[in-house]
Amino acid sequence: MTLDMLPLGQEAVITSVGGTGVLRCRLLDMGLIPKTSVRVEKLAPLGDPMELRIRGYALSLRKEDARNITVEVKKP
Repeated sequence: MTLDMLPLGQEAVITSVGGTGVLRCRLLDMGLIPKTSVRVEKLAPLGDPMELRIRGYALSLRKEDARNITVEVKKP
């Protein structure tokens, strides 16, 4: 599943980061790297952008960019 499909409050692990060129580099620089845990904390009123909790900080990301990140839902 991609990060933009992850439900509110759900935690997952990033499995791959897609995109090309500058976009991919920007996502990696923000800490969105494989094997990192990420959780959807909040959604804007219209659903975009989404606020993520990753590596102990809050990150706002547009859903368009989140579609480039593949995640695997953590099992409880």
